[in-house]
Amino acid sequence: MTDTPRPAARPRPAPGGPEPLGTASRRAALRLLDAVLRRGEPLESALAHATRALAGGPDRGLAHAIAAETLRRMPDLDALIDSATRQRLPDDAKARSALRVALVQALALGTPQHAAISTVLPLVDGGPRKLVHGVFGTLMRGNAKLPEVPTLPPAVAERWRANWGKDVAEAAARAIAAPPPVDLSYADPARVLPDATSLAAAHARVPAGSDIATLPGYDAGEWWVQDIAASIPARLFGRGSGLALDLCAAPGGKTLQLAAAGWQVTAVELSESRAARLRANRDRTGLAFDIAIADVLKWSPATPGDAVLVDAPCSATGIFRRHPDVLHRAHGGIVAEMADLQARILKRAAAWVAPGGTLVYATCSLEPEEGEVQIERFLREHPDYAIRAVTADELPAGIAPEPEGWVRTLPGMLEQAGGCDGFFVARVQRASA
Repeated sequence: MTDTPRPAARPRPAPGGPEPLGTASRRAALRLLDAVLRRGEPLESALAHATRALAGGPDRGLAHAIAAETLRRMPDLDALIDSATRQRLPDDAKARSALRVALVQALALGTPQHAAISTVLPLVDGGPRKLVHGVFGTLMRGNAKLPEVPTLPPAVAERWRANWGKDVAEAAARAIAAPPPVDLSYADPARVLPDATSLAAAHARVPAGSDIATLPGYDAGEWWVQDIAASIPARLFGRGSGLALDLCAAPGGKTLQLAAAGWQVTAVELSESRAARLRANRDRTGLAFDIAIADVLKWSPATPGDAVLVDAPCSATGIFRRHPDVLHRAHGGIVAEMADLQARILKRAAAWVAPGGTLVYATCSLEPEEGEVQIERFLREHPDYAIRAVTADELPAGIAPEPEGWVRTLPGMLEQAGGCDGFFVARVQRASA
């Protein structure tokens, strides 16, 4: 952003004239925001339908960028809007949504003011159009700015402060200021990009926005995209040659890790469309594993596994840096619902571990109900299992095990190196027969 005073926004063309170039992308961005905020859909899941009318990839990318940045900055955008209106607009008012889209472009994405407003005004009619134009102009003439560190949604900030403390909540706010770097996991540690940052064996970190398909080794299938924290669960099994069961496996990063480490892997996935990503990753990397399209609450393996990974469905609040929509979707009801599902999956998976075998439970959640509370309950209900403590030398540099023997990654960890997703990982071992 700049301190130079901005000119007043140019008025839109007369009603009935052609829409300004780029209006369709803004209309798609509004559809995306509506899908997330009103219907509770994940941003990525809503993308295809919301952008179906757009001609090409760049237009879809712009719609996604506008929606994602709006979700990163929404409390601060709303504070600006409320400062320039006599009466507060309802949260779901079309005028508020249009103003969010116009303001985030002008104040965060570098869009010229006239383009930011002229491509949004056709999306509202009548009095709301005049209101949007007036509020936008007032804020631009007043040299409105967004804070460098975004404000977390109040309910999220309160919950994370209560669970993890003020410093972690503040680190989370800093973490959503910009998209994070991209982590790559390698099948062969010797093939890691020599000029990339590496925080662990078989890991490389490249800048945000890197063109993934052009990086060395992509076509050869030498690596796959996977956050450093997401690589921890499979690392805790080490190398092996026995049967490994990867439950709820798609998109398959952990499956690929297990296969690369020598395990004979069966990846279980409920969704056929998500399983297609598993197959695509298998084809690209050449790593061998079996895929079972099944509901783990109904499916059972033919034989117990020496290694069982429960990468459980969760609220996904730990991946808010890459998916800011979770900050607005993952309320307490969803956390409770996911925690119940995790408990049922863990109960079934406990019976599928061979005597003396290992189970790793993981969630990309920052909610204790989906982590610490869950594994403590599991241990109370399964006396034949005990924590097999994680050691520091098993983890990426800068991440340490908790005193209880499990792993909790939080906002603020690895911050100087680009951060990491929020994860909970616990390794338990079944008693020998």
